[in-house]
Amino acid sequence: MLIKHSIFLLLPLLAGSSLASAQVASTIKKPAAAGAAATSVEDRANALTTNMAQALGLTPAQAEKVRVINTNSVRNVEAARQRFRQDPTKLRGYIEDIGLARLEQLKEVLTPAQFTRYQRKREEKMGIPTSQGAQGTPPPGLGRPDSE
Repeated sequence: MLIKHSIFLLLPLLAGSSLASAQVASTIKKPAAAGAAATSVEDRANALTTNMAQALGLTPAQAEKVRVINTNSVRNVEAARQRFRQDPTKLRGYIEDIGLARLEQLKEVLTPAQFTRYQRKREEKMGIPTSQGAQGTPPPGLGRPDSE
């Protein structure tokens, strides 16, 4: 089940928060078109970091570490998109790996309470069932054969 849902780890990276994007966009000057791709990666990483800092109450030191993690992750996802444009299966695998690496790095920077809050918010946003929900009653037809 982890594999199915791990693709959702990077969706916030790719989508970003429109509110945070608007805040960041108003403070960052855009360079000429030659640096547009880099700016896009930086903008998304900054927006994601701003959103996380506000939602999790990050310290300035944590926010900077998270910004580096987010920037590297967004950059790696973009590179994988370019490299595996014609191979969606490989792309999904690389995005999954990048997401898992990002999650491990975030776990090192965030306090246990912040990481738990981050996981909960990520699961809510992505519609991923929580571990409590996964232990509940299975959907019809998926129960144990001996119980029917």
